Amino acid sequence: MHWFQQESSQVLKKLTSSLQSGLSNEEAQSRLATQGENRLHDDQQTSIRVLLLNQLKNPLIWVLAVGVVLSLYSGHYNDAIAISIIILINTGISFFQEYKAQKSIDALRKMSSPQALVLRDQQWSYIAAAELVPGDIVKLTHGSLVPADLRLLESHQLQIDEAPLTGESEPAYKHTDPLNNPNLTLGDQNNMAFMGTHIVNGHGIGVVCETGMQTQVGQIAHLMQTTEVLLTPLQQRIHKLSKVLIGAAISVVILVVVIGVIEGMRLTDMVSTGISLAVAAIPEGMLTILTIVLTLGAKQMYQNKGLVRQLASVETLGSTSVICSDKTGTLTQNLMQVTRFWLNDQVYQVEGEGYSNRGNIYDSEDNIPLASQDLHLEHLLTISALCNDAHLIHHPDHTELQGTPTEGALLAFAGKSDIHFPNPDLKIVKRFPFDSKRKMMSVIAKDKKGDYWLFCKGAPDVFLKQADHLQLKNERAPLPQATDKVEGAISLFADDALRTLAIGYRKLKFSEIDLQNDVLEKNLIFLGLLGIMDPPRPEAIKAINECHKAGIKVKMITGDHANTAQAIARQMGIVESKDPDAVLTGQQLSMMNDETLKSKVTSVHVFARVTPEHKLRIVKALQANHEVVAMTGDGVNDAPALRAADMGVAMGITGTEVAKESADLILLDDNFATIVHSVREGRRIYDNIRKFIRQDLTTNVSEVSAILFAFLVMAEEPLLTLAPMMILWINLVSDGLPSLALGFDGEEKDVMQRLPRDRNEHFFSDSLGQKILIRGLVMGAVTYFMFWFGLQEGDSQAYAQTLAFSTLVFGQLVLVFDSRTFSSLYRRAPFGNPWLIGAVTLAGSASMLMVFTTFGNAAFGTVPLSYEHLAMAAAIGALPTFILSAFKEIFKIKWL
Repeated sequence: MHWFQQESSQVLKKLTSSLQSGLSNEEAQSRLATQGENRLHDDQQTSIRVLLLNQLKNPLIWVLAVGVVLSLYSGHYNDAIAISIIILINTGISFFQEYKAQKSIDALRKMSSPQALVLRDQQWSYIAAAELVPGDIVKLTHGSLVPADLRLLESHQLQIDEAPLTGESEPAYKHTDPLNNPNLTLGDQNNMAFMGTHIVNGHGIGVVCETGMQTQVGQIAHLMQTTEVLLTPLQQRIHKLSKVLIGAAISVVILVVVIGVIEGMRLTDMVSTGISLAVAAIPEGMLTILTIVLTLGAKQMYQNKGLVRQLASVETLGSTSVICSDKTGTLTQNLMQVTRFWLNDQVYQVEGEGYSNRGNIYDSEDNIPLASQDLHLEHLLTISALCNDAHLIHHPDHTELQGTPTEGALLAFAGKSDIHFPNPDLKIVKRFPFDSKRKMMSVIAKDKKGDYWLFCKGAPDVFLKQADHLQLKNERAPLPQATDKVEGAISLFADDALRTLAIGYRKLKFSEIDLQNDVLEKNLIFLGLLGIMDPPRPEAIKAINECHKAGIKVKMITGDHANTAQAIARQMGIVESKDPDAVLTGQQLSMMNDETLKSKVTSVHVFARVTPEHKLRIVKALQANHEVVAMTGDGVNDAPALRAADMGVAMGITGTEVAKESADLILLDDNFATIVHSVREGRRIYDNIRKFIRQDLTTNVSEVSAILFAFLVMAEEPLLTLAPMMILWINLVSDGLPSLALGFDGEEKDVMQRLPRDRNEHFFSDSLGQKILIRGLVMGAVTYFMFWFGLQEGDSQAYAQTLAFSTLVFGQLVLVFDSRTFSSLYRRAPFGNPWLIGAVTLAGSASMLMVFTTFGNAAFGTVPLSYEHLAMAAAIGALPTFILSAFKEIFKIKWL
């Protein structure tokens, strides 16, 4: 049996404690030794050394390391040094980008109260919250944090903000009565107080029933510690690509050895040539370019209010197929607002945003009624403002609320008609604060004539029992005969997820003003009904529509009630109608096994009254259906699911530190629309990654095939088509700079009209692998041809290698313009990316300096070319791209 199901006396008996004396100090120390301190256990922190070593786990680093070993073995020490520097640069960038490691448990610990007011040995005293044990009697006061999980024994107007745990925007009213339903979620356990939540009103006393890791916060911490953090889709694709590259390098070496054995060549020649080919097959600049492109993408997202915490996550949003979004503060404004009200048997609309006084009131005919000319409207607004304990402080750029969100909404509602308090015409004589049992609040006010009035607000169902008349425009209709009118308005508002609040009054005699509220709150006049909600963000509605166009499913996961959640989901376009199968409650989810949830999760769009464990199961069920899941949230309760999701997205303004430290992306403006900007950016980045991979690997295939052709044709005495330093220059400079510039390339026109990529899709999908091989082989063939041509002309090997080098440089500089589009060279304007133009110009000029300068000749083994041969190299190098692109355009060959 749960603590919330038991009577207070049963709880005290089970914990062997007393409300009058508490625990003895000796007993408390004994329990502390047995139970342990009331603090959250910390996982072993990742040291800076381990974090740095983690950067070396990248498979592309392994590929480069193989290149270092092969270069050292073959005596190419300059190559080995250059590749080692590349490894250091890449690990350094990644390390500093990810230096701020996960601190979720530290943030959770900050939620614990440092001290608590505890009864021990019949004496109240402050002790460290870490020393609390089950059975301790704790006093709760306004403004304090709850130091452990408590079963409440006394509650006096006690209200607790549980939003970090439940996602509820309204404070929870607490009582001490036992609750019978064993399946209640945290938000419904109204006789409990949970560690780390905040007392916003009233006071109370509770007995500690759980401490440390056994608390609800502790259970969330445990979920976070045991949740496996999956590789991002980009990391998975890099692993697969690395295996391909390593396999290609090994295959080339084996091929050379086999051919050499067949031809009877010397072993040393075979090994030397094989190593040169293997080095040519390794794209030394790819990892640096990948890291820089991701860093640039992270910077672009930051400018659009999205802070990325891990480089590999930059691209993940571009792969996202499902966004699981928390409701409060993410899809909605987290500001309560009166949006409609019912008065004189008609519905009025209220415009505005948040707690601002700006906005008009419209009647059913879209007229703007004036409170000064409508007595009943003036009374409704006056009671809303007067029967209120909140205060609004208006600053130039924002409005600050002191009090509960609902009462702040009533003040803003009245303020739209310039009704404020204090008011010289009305003086409050007595207050009867809101009570969760009677569900009402009342005040006695004296007007300027000396008459006394009881003004009330409260739950409509209670009002209907306490009222005997309904105020209409020109009459007072007796209740219960007119009850159907009120119930019709309540039902209308409930269908649109509005929380309803009744407003009423009665005139008092002077002899009645000293009576208690249970006597006064009868024979009321039911004046009107307010419809209050946390309204959707307008930009979020637009963003959800864009997600649907991009093939991304949006699912609402909230701690709110099912009817409220579904109504909000309808307003935002997440669901289209009242489909009961589109909503799943936490209670229903608890009764499902993982297989059943897996089969149902894709068709459900709203998950209501869910716990942290439920959110985690939902994310994993979606991932089991091969979905790439982005989970948004702002509370502590969201943290485990944020860690488990492929992309955890936290709110930067309203989000708790726990949520932020658990996320991959932080929305600095708390705007759901920022996710769409990030999705667009993620898709653009992935496109650009595929573009420079195509460019890089085509160049590598060209280098390998150019050398391999020479090996196959010149069987008796093979000569290297390209010197090792020439290959390194091409990979890092003449190909590296333009490839890097592809990272700045703008998005393709259809970037947000495509379906999300499959989680298992590799870089070579959509015929990219065939394009790389075909174009690389053709370019390698013309490169070897120019090398052979130079030898046939009687030139030296160095001259022939320089001719081949220049041909490949010009070839790849033209190829890059074809690589920047998935259609063809002839369908995208070549000057759309000024960075690319600059990079091509710089790379071409620098490469020619290596041909025509003494330094270049000494460092790379080049020799100056005749201008005739230079022009020939440029023309023949460009031919493959122009001809193959033309064939693709004319004959619509997708794989060319």
